[in-house]
Amino acid sequence: MILPINIYSDDILRQKAKPLKGIDRTIEELIASMFESMRNAEGIGLAAPQVGHSVRLLVLDLSCIDNYANEKPMVVINPHILAVSGCNVMEEGCLSIPGVNGDVERPAVISLKYRDEHFLERTREFSGMLARALQHEIDHLDGTLFVDRMEKRSRKKIQKELTDIASGIIDAEYPVVSPANVATQG
Repeated sequence: MILPINIYSDDILRQKAKPLKGIDRTIEELIASMFESMRNAEGIGLAAPQVGHSVRLLVLDLSCIDNYANEKPMVVINPHILAVSGCNVMEEGCLSIPGVNGDVERPAVISLKYRDEHFLERTREFSGMLARALQHEIDHLDGTLFVDRMEKRSRKKIQKELTDIASGIIDAEYPVVSPANVATQG
């Protein structure tokens, strides 16, 4: 089922998500819906808070990017970054902030401990776009958005767009939870 994406001004995007203690049918259905919603919005990553669930769960699928065509979709539960190295700057965007992009500096390589879709513990090193996308989505689990990581000067340039989104002026090609509906959401 395609779920609407929670937008910039939604409080759930600013909360620290709770760890999952296991996987049940409800979580399996959420994972499937998250993949469907992410692909419908032409995204490469989606964190559970972006679809209204404050749990430490994210999905990634970079196979639509040429250099990552053979990369299998990932389910990441309760991620914990163990180590980082290097650094690079790259433009990022976010399904929760439609139409807004900006340069963000992040570590180039991360070592990550997490649980997979079977709730098996994994530890793996990631680099390139995988490292960046994972960090972006993990930020969502911690209540941080990519715009929070932008330099102040760059953030000022997009402030009008952020204000428009927060006031309900949203141009998205996928279903969103508009700011007017946030107050009525459970």
